[in-house]
Amino acid sequence: MNSKRVYAILMKLEILFGNRTTERIFLHLFHYSEIHARGIARDYGSVVSPFLRQLSRLENAGILVSRTVGKTRLYQFNPKSAYTTPLKKVIEITYENITLNEREKLFHERRRPRRKGKPVL
Repeated sequence: MNSKRVYAILMKLEILFGNRTTERIFLHLFHYSEIHARGIARDYGSVVSPFLRQLSRLENAGILVSRTVGKTRLYQFNPKSAYTTPLKKVIEITYENITLNEREKLFHERRRPRRKGKPVL
């Protein structure tokens, strides 16, 4: 899959959710299960403030929940929200249409330890 096709796939999520920041948050949440704003910003070479704004907005809407671990605020999908399952299904469609190569570029950093010999994705 060429990068133009990946861009077209990701654009559909951006259009659906209203902006690129939310699209990136949802894809990272789907891939990693739990995220923090600085980690996403670092992955995209961006500043943290737009991610913090969107994460806060999504938490206020009840779509995400957060907890503090040390000085870091970790976010995840709200398991009690009725929107979580359908939202994950929509995100999964986009995620599954991204090739393994492109996923490795988007999600190149491991957030948790991995068992020896386990594949990257």
